Amino acid sequence: MDLLEHRGKRLFAGSGLPVLPSRLACSPAEAQAAAGALGLPVVVKAQVKTGGRGKAGGIRRCATGDEVAAAAADILGMSIRGHGVSGVLVEQAVEVDRELYLAISCARAQRVPLLIFSAEGGVDIEDVARRSPDAFVRTPIDPLLGLCDYQVRDVVAAAGLDGELVGPDGTLVRQALAAVVRALWRVYHDSDATLCEINPLVVTAAGAIVCLDSKVTIDDNALFRHADLQAEAHAAKDDREGRAHEAGLAFVALDGDIGVLGNGAGLVMSTIDQIAAAGGSAADFCDIGGGARAEVVAAALDVILSMETVSVLLVSIFGGITRGDEVARGLVRVLGHASVDVPVVVRLDGNAAAEGRAVLADARLPGLIVADSAAEAVRLAVAGAAAPQAGPDAAPQAGPDIRREA
Repeated sequence: MDLLEHRGKRLFAGSGLPVLPSRLACSPAEAQAAAGALGLPVVVKAQVKTGGRGKAGGIRRCATGDEVAAAAADILGMSIRGHGVSGVLVEQAVEVDRELYLAISCARAQRVPLLIFSAEGGVDIEDVARRSPDAFVRTPIDPLLGLCDYQVRDVVAAAGLDGELVGPDGTLVRQALAAVVRALWRVYHDSDATLCEINPLVVTAAGAIVCLDSKVTIDDNALFRHADLQAEAHAAKDDREGRAHEAGLAFVALDGDIGVLGNGAGLVMSTIDQIAAAGGSAADFCDIGGGARAEVVAAALDVILSMETVSVLLVSIFGGITRGDEVARGLVRVLGHASVDVPVVVRLDGNAAAEGRAVLADARLPGLIVADSAAEAVRLAVAGAAAPQAGPDAAPQAGPDIRREA
């Protein structure tokens, strides 16, 4: 379960990590009132479970109450990477001297937590990782020993902070950074997290260390140990990933515009790779698993088609224990009884594939085409996403055009 920034910062504060005073607001009036209570200037920040908020205009510094109300009104009407904004965090503003990056994540290859640090942080951290991979300190943490003092010292040394720099509370900034590293490990360990990230972790002009952001992911399998987080997970069940989890689906939202549904993680991942190789971009990873019935297929379609960014849906099924006719009935159930304004490309092979194609042919669904192969399905989906869309009737059709050669 991913936590929104304001919820992650509550965890941070409970473990002694330095965060700024802030208030959650769900309307421009609430944001303006929060700014008045906190004191200007403030920063208004979109609360969504995705990155890229700053570059999308979802984080704004405001010097007056009117600016706060206007920023909140704009941000609350935004959709960032397909995520609608329903709340903003109004937070005291600070003068930033340096931006750092600090995280602890689950390194699945090594099967250990991994401490990650960079002396460069901020919105361009992905560019830093591509440009200068050696700029990152990556240290595996033994899960039995926990975080060791020498690992903390490695982070402090890599930060390159002035050894004489003192913060406003009289503590050396290097010591404050060491305390932050130790506290982040406590959050990660005690909350059963798979990711705790601070980007940016800043040194202010006054010499204080502050967590300006939080990104926390909790292991769903450990929620029974965290009653407060379990209640939050239940309250969030209406979002896409929550609904997918309730339906027993493996679903991850991505940044593209081609919806992907398949059976088996390997098939879905290879389909996403084929889409990328053909010049397209997947909007999601959705695995309906083996033996999925029509009800599960219908639930998967409902989740994917609720994404505003999806311009084409690609369904790729290779039936083993999953039957092609069950998949087809799930498609008909949704596409035949709902207003679906995106074209749909279907590839059916394997168990009961012929029966499934017959079900789709009998349904005569507008905007749906059955491809002859996985490669053709990917090509049609990418071409459909690239073409101007005019609703489901703009779906790829047979004929000598860019969507399908005769």
